[in-house]
Amino acid sequence: MNSPHQPAVLPRPASPTAHLGPNWFASVMGTGIVATAAAGLPVHLPGLRFVATVVWLAAAALLVALVAAWAVHLRRDRETALGYAADPVMAQFWGAPPMALMTVGGGALLLGPALIGESAAVAVDLLLWGAGTGLGLLTTVAVPYLMMTRHRIGPDAAFGGWLMPVVPPMVSAANGALLVPHVPAGPARLDLVIACYAMFGVSLVATLVILPQLWNRLVVHRVGTARMVPTLWIVLGPLGQSITAAHLLGRAAEGVLPEPYAAGAQMLAVLYGVPVLGFALVWLALAAAITLRTARAGLPFSLTWWSFTFPVGTLVTGVAGLATRAGSGMLTTLAVLLYGLLVAAWTTVATRTVRGAWQGHLFLSPAR
Repeated sequence: MNSPHQPAVLPRPASPTAHLGPNWFASVMGTGIVATAAAGLPVHLPGLRFVATVVWLAAAALLVALVAAWAVHLRRDRETALGYAADPVMAQFWGAPPMALMTVGGGALLLGPALIGESAAVAVDLLLWGAGTGLGLLTTVAVPYLMMTRHRIGPDAAFGGWLMPVVPPMVSAANGALLVPHVPAGPARLDLVIACYAMFGVSLVATLVILPQLWNRLVVHRVGTARMVPTLWIVLGPLGQSITAAHLLGRAAEGVLPEPYAAGAQMLAVLYGVPVLGFALVWLALAAAITLRTARAGLPFSLTWWSFTFPVGTLVTGVAGLATRAGSGMLTTLAVLLYGLLVAAWTTVATRTVRGAWQGHLFLSPAR
């Protein structure tokens, strides 16, 4: 038996898949966004694109490994796998697999052509975007339905993870905008742009419903347990991703939407993006302050630490888009600084995850 001062080790060789929750896919999201955010930075640093491509390949390999592990998990531990939907906390993280698919798909379109050719890159992105969009729309409906009909939700239950199931349509909107130039001109492009704007709205309105509940919980019931504090950073996800989506959809609308709507899409990218960026920076300051306060008392490592990565990455892509549109040196500097924060966070969390996986305790049941 392990002493209380020793890290837990795997009780049996097959255990890595015994309790493989959907939250593991956040590691793909957090790794993939490091690559895609680098591809969109408004500055060009020597070697950055090569490093970004390597990181994208790592994210793709991790996605393949997790999908394979999940196939084993479903076959060997079906009751556990299906039981995640009944857990009011773990169920929220079903939003991670579709976003993992689309993050890797977006990386294929942004970084893959030089490696696998443009046709193959577009095919990969279309496949992963389609699968991720379908799964994401499912989680957007299914998880709130479970919360409304089956989960027992207390007055202090709201946490950042509630946003996870409703963010995928915003990722679909942004990545779908990237695909617009690669689909046939005419009705197909128009329908894709309209569908992406609709998904933008789905996620945005859901966020506007959930965010006040989270704010109220923090004010009335305080921060809560230390292990859930990293999930406060998830709020940056729909904020940053919506800024990114508004920018990319504005670009995609040119020559597709009739006037004056195409011009309106350009204005929306800035007139929506800048105010939302302001609030996102305020939330970033609040989340950082609460995290540092909690860390002084003890912030145990868990997979929720991946919340420090993808949400910050969406803020990088959003600010980078605004910087490109406005030609602003201030926004360019902010994008680079946020990317530095993202890389630092990813390096820390990835290192701790590898260590925890090697020691085995990340594969144990959350109840242990």
